Amino acid sequence: MEPILYNRDLSWLTFNERLLTEAASETVPLMERLRFLTIYSSNSDEFYRVRMPALMALHQLSEAEDVTAENVLPAVQENINKQLEKFGDILRNQLLPAFKQQGIHLYYNELLPQSLSPAITGYFYSQVLSFIQPVWLKNGVGKKVFFPQSNELYLLVCLSDTSGEQQAVVNIPASMLPRFWSSSMDGVQHIVFLDDIIRQNLHLIFPNHKAEGCYAFKITRDADLNLKDEFEGDLAEKIEQQLATRDDGLATRFLYDPAMPQQVLDFIADYWQLAPHSVVKGGRYHHLKDLANLPGTGRPDMNYEAWPRSEPKRINPGQPLFENIRQQDIVIHPPYQPYDTVLRFFNEAAIDSAVEFVAVTLYRVANDSRIANALISAARNGKEVTVFVELKARFDEANNLRWAKQMKAAGVRIIYSIPKLKVHAKIALVKRRENGRSRSYGLLATGNFNESTARFYTDHILITANGVLLQELELLLLFLRNRQSPKKFPQLQFSNLLVAQFGLQDKFLGLIDREIQHAAEGRPAGIIIKLNNLEEEKMIHKLYEASQAGVKIQLIIRGICCLVPGVKGLSDHISIRRIVDRYLEHGRVFIFENGGSEEMFMGSADWMNRNIYRRIEVCFPVVDESIRSEIKQLIQLQLKDNVKAVLLNSSLDNVLLSPGEDEPVRSQLAIARHLHG
Repeated sequence: MEPILYNRDLSWLTFNERLLTEAASETVPLMERLRFLTIYSSNSDEFYRVRMPALMALHQLSEAEDVTAENVLPAVQENINKQLEKFGDILRNQLLPAFKQQGIHLYYNELLPQSLSPAITGYFYSQVLSFIQPVWLKNGVGKKVFFPQSNELYLLVCLSDTSGEQQAVVNIPASMLPRFWSSSMDGVQHIVFLDDIIRQNLHLIFPNHKAEGCYAFKITRDADLNLKDEFEGDLAEKIEQQLATRDDGLATRFLYDPAMPQQVLDFIADYWQLAPHSVVKGGRYHHLKDLANLPGTGRPDMNYEAWPRSEPKRINPGQPLFENIRQQDIVIHPPYQPYDTVLRFFNEAAIDSAVEFVAVTLYRVANDSRIANALISAARNGKEVTVFVELKARFDEANNLRWAKQMKAAGVRIIYSIPKLKVHAKIALVKRRENGRSRSYGLLATGNFNESTARFYTDHILITANGVLLQELELLLLFLRNRQSPKKFPQLQFSNLLVAQFGLQDKFLGLIDREIQHAAEGRPAGIIIKLNNLEEEKMIHKLYEASQAGVKIQLIIRGICCLVPGVKGLSDHISIRRIVDRYLEHGRVFIFENGGSEEMFMGSADWMNRNIYRRIEVCFPVVDESIRSEIKQLIQLQLKDNVKAVLLNSSLDNVLLSPGEDEPVRSQLAIARHLHG
């Protein structure tokens, strides 16, 4: 049977649909429901910045002669429009009335009471007005002096005076001021959008004009940096140059207030030369991810209850961490367990007189990174510190560049990523002088070395003194230091680590082939894989082949999934779960039954084209039997989830599960309790 693939962009949108389901669920605390809407809003912005430019270009190609490219833009737009309608319905008809019952009144597209006017006007004069920068849209002049910044908020104001009608744009300074103003009165907390504070005071901005209409809009632009990745030249300088012009990119979405009259919309579309497919009806307010910072919503009854947190096993707090690691491997499962052990790994390395060398890959650095500060301290304490900084981590380029400069100034050896490849591996190596010999300690993870995201991303981090693994890890770090193409090092082989560009894909294909062989010979065969995204065709085709051979395949895929399960004769033996709960599922785990001698791997690599072909990724075997058993127990709890998991059917719809007569299993809560003991 001919293998089939589901479109990656439509699959991405099914994940966004799943977020809306959580937002609509009355079993979720009120503020958390609102947060799911804010996550949806943020994801939607990213989709328009990252995917829509490609879809719009593909749409134009598909309309040309002799081009047969798949054109999914109409289906994507239809899906997004339905989701936006659902988003608005959940917010207006479910959440805002529920907040009002709790004594919190968010004024959403309604008149502000006169009783608030004096305080609002005072706030406008004292805090808001200094950031207001009105711009008149004048033919031949406005185009030269005004260019809406990507993802910034604006009001288009239609004004009239004795000379006729004119248009002006007023910025909403939400990046410099709180998005909401709040005041308590008569036992009710009144919350007003910054947008409406400006609307109410337009007469102070334009004293000699009458405002005939006022409509919110924002422009989203193509966010991909146009980097040529030549070997010569300063990559950091190129990144800085591109960041300076990122917001000047192609407008992929003009999101507008539906109250905007058609003639005004036509004027704007012509004024900024907007493509028809980029003009999208929105709401009265944009950037609704800001609702996550709604004042007065920190009450315990409106948020998730506290879950038990446990300390990682095998750690003696009174003993130096490297002594703990030397005795046995350690695994950490944030956010169920504190991230402190990872911070300790770098902090102790910075001051330990026996430590001579520290190396780490950084993909997304926390804004106030303690890890980066520890690396700076290590360099100042005389250690040889090498940091591989990925400057092409989308939307984190500027922050990573800032930290790279600070670390370099402190004496850290900074190495930027390989041309035409991103370094996405999550690895660190420390070398200590012990009894006259050098001994290595390593950290291999499924997620970024970022203490901020560790509070809500579920990951697995292995800390080990396994000499076999760390010898290969050091070999990889030596290669990365050269910043050379992998093609120039065909002799570089890894027997234990699975490294993208050095056999990771072939190794995984071989592991699946082995399960096919076991099934053919009547031995136990099965595959369990947990990923963020599954897209790469060769891997999908091999899983289809395994299913056709009778191998039971259980997938846990959080986001994009192009494999279609449950198709007779093709994927009968494949099931796919998606789990959306209070934490973002982020770990990558690969389990192969292997005829009864189970093998397990974890690591940084999703099965996406970008991970397989355009990144340096590292997956690693889990060799400690106790840790392997622990990971397997956590995965089994997720496979039993019938509360927050959905099954993806052959149409890639989210099919809600029901415990029925079975015991309800909410895997994230079950994992928290299991690890707590």
